[in-house]
Amino acid sequence: MNGHQKSWPIILVITILSAPLVLAYAYLFVDTVTNSPPGSVVPHEFTLEHWSFLWQTRPGRLSIWRVTLNSLLFATTSAALVVVVSSMAGYVLSRLNVPGRSFFLAGVMMLHAFPAITLIVAIFIVLQMVGLYNSLIGVILVKAAIDMPLGIWLMKGFYDTVPWEIEMAGIQDGASRFTVWRKLVLPQVRPGIFALALFAFLLAWGEFILPQVLAPSGNAQVLSVYLASLIADDNNFDMALFKSVGLFYIAPVLVLFFVFQNYLMNIYGGGTKG
Repeated sequence: MNGHQKSWPIILVITILSAPLVLAYAYLFVDTVTNSPPGSVVPHEFTLEHWSFLWQTRPGRLSIWRVTLNSLLFATTSAALVVVVSSMAGYVLSRLNVPGRSFFLAGVMMLHAFPAITLIVAIFIVLQMVGLYNSLIGVILVKAAIDMPLGIWLMKGFYDTVPWEIEMAGIQDGASRFTVWRKLVLPQVRPGIFALALFAFLLAWGEFILPQVLAPSGNAQVLSVYLASLIADDNNFDMALFKSVGLFYIAPVLVLFFVFQNYLMNIYGGGTKG
C-alpha cells in the first residue's frame, strides 16, 4: 500500500468534516446575489442590489473604498513595523551577548501574554497625552507594539537555525556586522520574514477592539468597525448587506491564506526554537 492509499481515509474524514463549512460559505455567497421569498431558502431571482455598497455610498457612512484603504494602511503599516523591528531585535538576541538577554526574552514573552483588552485603558490615556487618540497612526503604533513581542521571539527562532559559519566567513572577509546581517543572514531567514509579514498583516486585518476604542471617528474607520456598525444600526439593519460586506471583508484573507499557506507554516518551524 503506497502513501496515497494510506492517506485517503484521513482525506475522506477531513472532507466530510469540512463539507458543512464549505456549503455554508457557498450558500452565503448565493444569498448575497439572489432574493428569496420570506420563509424560503430557495432563491427565485438574481440581483446585485446587495453589493451596491461597492458603487454607492450609503447616507451617513464613508465610502467602502475609503474604509478599505484605511484597513490596508492599518494592516500593511503595522505589519511592516513588526517585521522591521523584529528582524533586527531577533538577530541581536540570537547572535549577540547582550547583558540581561535572558531577562529581556522572558519580558518579551510576558508582554505577549497580556491580552490587548487588559491594556486598553492605559493605552487610551497614553494616546490622549501624546495627541494620537482618534487617529489611524495611533492605532497602527499600538497594534505594532502589541504584536512585536511575538515577532521578536519568532525571528530569534529563525536566526537560531542559521549556521554560525556563514557569519564567520563574512567577518573574516572584512565585512561589518551590519553588512553580514543584511547580505548574508537575512537571505537565509527570508521565508521566516515573509511568514511573519503575512501573520502580522492577517492579525491587523482582523483587529476590531483597538480601532473601535482608539479611533472611533469615521475618518479612521476600518472594515471590521464598519461591519460592526451595520449591526448597531437597528432601525435600518439589512442582513443581506451585512452578509455582502462580510464576504468583501474576508475575501483578501481567504486569498492570502490559500496562496501563501506554506509560508505561514514556516512559523511553526523556525519560530519554535528559543
